Amino acid sequence: MALFKMLRSELRIDELGALPNRLRGPVPLDNRPLAAADPRAWEDERLSAPAAPWSLTAERVVDAYRRKAITPTELVTRVLAAARAFEARRPSLGPFCDYADEGALREAAAATARWQRGAPATDLDGLPYAVKEETAVCGLPLRAGAAFLPTTPCEKDATIVDRIHARGGVVVGLTSMTEFGMTPTGVNPKRLMPRNPHAVDRLAGGSSTGSAVAVATGLVPFALGGDGGGSIRIPASLTGIFGIKPTWGRLSRAGDFFGGTVAHVGPLASSTLDLARVLEMASGHDPADPETAWAPERTPGSFYRALGRGVRGVRIGVVDTEWADATDPVSRAGREALRALEAEGAKLVPLRSELLQYAAAIGYVTISVEARAGLRAYWEENRDEMTEDLQVSFASLDAIGAVEYLETTRLRVGLRHEARALFGEVDVLALPTVRGVAAPVSDDDMATGFLDAKVIDDLCRFTFLANLTGLPAASAPVGRDVSGLPIGLQIVGDAWDEASVLAVVAHLERIGAARVERPEGSVDLLDGV
Repeated sequence: MALFKMLRSELRIDELGALPNRLRGPVPLDNRPLAAADPRAWEDERLSAPAAPWSLTAERVVDAYRRKAITPTELVTRVLAAARAFEARRPSLGPFCDYADEGALREAAAATARWQRGAPATDLDGLPYAVKEETAVCGLPLRAGAAFLPTTPCEKDATIVDRIHARGGVVVGLTSMTEFGMTPTGVNPKRLMPRNPHAVDRLAGGSSTGSAVAVATGLVPFALGGDGGGSIRIPASLTGIFGIKPTWGRLSRAGDFFGGTVAHVGPLASSTLDLARVLEMASGHDPADPETAWAPERTPGSFYRALGRGVRGVRIGVVDTEWADATDPVSRAGREALRALEAEGAKLVPLRSELLQYAAAIGYVTISVEARAGLRAYWEENRDEMTEDLQVSFASLDAIGAVEYLETTRLRVGLRHEARALFGEVDVLALPTVRGVAAPVSDDDMATGFLDAKVIDDLCRFTFLANLTGLPAASAPVGRDVSGLPIGLQIVGDAWDEASVLAVVAHLERIGAARVERPEGSVDLLDGV
């Protein structure tokens, strides 16, 4: 109980009860995202897509296949070998907890034959990618970061995996995550978790830890992640890559381990083009996930076309009180990127907010209570097999009563309405992704786990807004601190307006204000090809 009181204070949960009633909405009846307006359509400059970086983008892979410089079989073989070499390092950079050798090589061989005949099934035939271990892949287990769950292979793919498979994607492995996604640090004693490839004495972030590292080290063009409180954007920021959490209902969650009202699925990638590519492949109504029916009709290819829109005339909202809560390096890098967009024709619009500063506190209550309820059977039967930090967190949640939880959901409704009001004035909102850069971590921390409220809040401070509202949000790598650690800028869009988010992030990439830097712990699998 004493620990819970300390956490409540440090995570600002205690302050929620004192907020005025005017900031609260009614008890929520549904989770439909609230749009302030239709998806934006400012002047389209029809620019070319941003240039591919050093890493293993889909564009580079397909070009190599077309030139017959490498086959899908050869590339998949290289990916699997390089991943195991990363795993053997100490500290480890290995992002996978399960390898899909047999299935990946079988599919790669079939794709190789098609490319050699000059008849690939699609333009992405044989493209390797990775999947976070919370999302079902046929033939691989679904364990969500836990050690006590069975290793029984899944009998079918999740919808998002099935749709990428239909476009030629080849799953090479499942990526490690924190246990049940309940910490954003990237630490899970039940797994051999990878460190940050930019500095192996630093955290890589989570919970989509392995997915971020798989992209940042150059193993795959993109990887699937999950985001309940920033778990795509946080590791993307710390490892210096791109990541997007789409609008709630844009991508099907059928076949994903998690339910609840905040957990999304989405991609991490080394280019904005590959983020758009995944959204194009995987979005659309799915009868197995009724909430995908909320998504409005969308013209195929619209995400691709958004990449060339530019930023002339776009209104970017900036809440100075939010930026004042970031560290100096993060604030400087983010504001420099925003000034670069302003020089390209964007307009920076100052905004004020009462509830944004409490989004994280509202989010901690929401996601933790939902997880505790959703994992009730495991908590009753397997709590002694969980990580110690998760045991402490879950045990503390018994102190949150039904009234406090429902009052917190009313603040969440108030936040959703405030966000809609903000987007009545701007096209996108710019926030830091995380408060600072990747925190140091010791071997003991990685082996035992830890519960540090400051580290958690530094990581989640700005990300929960998008989860609580269901709005789309992306992180772009916009710089480094003096130690060379990556810094992320977060762009949040109105409901169903991923296109505007992609347009802004792509222009950052196009003008060099956002770029994926190559870490020392990386590999270029197409070097010399």
